[in-house]
Amino acid sequence: MAPGQSMLVVSAHAADFVWRASGAIALHTAAGGTATVVCLSYGERGESGDLWREPGQTVEAVKTRRHAEGQQAAAEVGADYVPLDLGDYPLEVPAEAMRRLVEVYLRTRPDVLLVHAPADPFNPDHPVASAAAVKARLLAMGAGGVPAAFPTIPPPSMFAFEPHQPDQCGFAPDTYLDVTAVFDRKLAAMGAMASQAYLAGHYRQRAEQRAYQSRYLGAGAEVRYVEAFQRMTPELRDRL
Repeated sequence: MAPGQSMLVVSAHAADFVWRASGAIALHTAAGGTATVVCLSYGERGESGDLWREPGQTVEAVKTRRHAEGQQAAAEVGADYVPLDLGDYPLEVPAEAMRRLVEVYLRTRPDVLLVHAPADPFNPDHPVASAAAVKARLLAMGAGGVPAAFPTIPPPSMFAFEPHQPDQCGFAPDTYLDVTAVFDRKLAAMGAMASQAYLAGHYRQRAEQRAYQSRYLGAGAEVRYVEAFQRMTPELRDRL
């Protein structure tokens, strides 16, 4: 990605972008690009297990903590943080929230868009977030370059980041991204999510596993950490 380009990440819960795409975000901002993370919900009900072990816990207190964690994690990788606070389990995106999401697309004019995979049989909120991100992209684009009565954006490239259980979600990665150079920033972002600290080890191992697999694509031993993505839009090239 060229310096100065814009990245937009749509995350169902406050930490989803951290585990799955914070390396990509850190690489992008380190190269001079801008990044914005939209968290549709804080994940206060179903994604904050460590906080609900505390006696006397409340939803509002958990949301406050999750806001601070998500904001810090985004800052660790150089991204702006936009929480929409739509609630979780179930996550729903009504018309007004969709308009707010489209406004973020219009404001940031992303060159690349990172979203959840379309299917996840283990998490009801993730497919909702994926569908909302795709719909907002289409609304913000209008009819593909045809003049409209509202502002539009050029079509951004769109990638799905890796689900927690990719083999059960129909996830077929076709893009491997070497995040070794910025993995310290990903570790810092993961460390900010104290309410889900148990996932940090899992995603460190996943990055190591993808790095090993990337050797079949020509990567050397110096590639130690990799994030995997699946392209969701066709790629226009001038040659193969």
